[in-house]
Amino acid sequence: MKKVSLSDSGPKVSEAIYGFWRWTDEGIATTSQIEKTVNLCLELGINTFDHADIYGDGSIEEHFGKIIHNKSFKREDIVLFSKCGVRQTPNKYLTYFDTSRDHIVNSINSSLKRLRTDYLDIFLLHQSDFLSDPEETAMALAEVVKSGKARHIGVANFTVFQHQLLASYLRIPIVTNHIELNLMNTSAIEDGRIDFIKQSFSKPLAWAPLAGGKILNGTDEKVVRLRTKLEEVGRKYNANIEQTAVAWLMKLGTLPIIGSLSESRIRNAASASEIKLSREDWYEIYHASGK
Repeated sequence: MKKVSLSDSGPKVSEAIYGFWRWTDEGIATTSQIEKTVNLCLELGINTFDHADIYGDGSIEEHFGKIIHNKSFKREDIVLFSKCGVRQTPNKYLTYFDTSRDHIVNSINSSLKRLRTDYLDIFLLHQSDFLSDPEETAMALAEVVKSGKARHIGVANFTVFQHQLLASYLRIPIVTNHIELNLMNTSAIEDGRIDFIKQSFSKPLAWAPLAGGKILNGTDEKVVRLRTKLEEVGRKYNANIEQTAVAWLMKLGTLPIIGSLSESRIRNAASASEIKLSREDWYEIYHASGK
């Protein structure tokens, strides 16, 4: 798998990225299990890993930090993301957003400690905070870059206007926006988020590339129709449904964030980078999604 520039400012990342958000849902994360998945990703050419302070209340970062400490690979051979901004009350009753300076600084310091590394390649805001002071937030992000704790900054789940607002207070570039994008949810194409990210000379990162498995297992009429089309088009490329759906995202210029714990699904997503859909096939699949 080749490496591509995430933006004109960097860094270089693998065409597919592995994210750890689903490990929390499964509740079975151990250091050895995560290490096995990381080694599989590296074998497949995926060297870029996406974390957040909230995943497992920091436990996923702790497991990954142990792997870094064990020197299973060189730190400089991987690209490491983490995010902050989503918080929960102690009893998990309420989820809320916080991009205040104190939370940003405390979060990156804690993530670096858990990950046992001196820096993050990208530090992202996980959600836009409606109550934030954009100047304060921007200054905090500039501070973590100036200090060397993060080499680049990004955002996740931001609308175009939220992205523009934060960027207007920054002198350093926002190198990406992590957005939900898949054939069951193409709203980022229609609402301008994809165009705006590209206008900023960046590549979007697409989370939930298979709609949480719905594209593979869903039973409603829309997804059945889509799956039939993916099978039909995939036969032209000797590809299965999963590979074709991920190749569709890559053709759009987005980088999928893989979250599966399944080895076969990780392999399918990684191999999708070898499939080059024609323009006609891309649009045929797009229209089969209901557009």
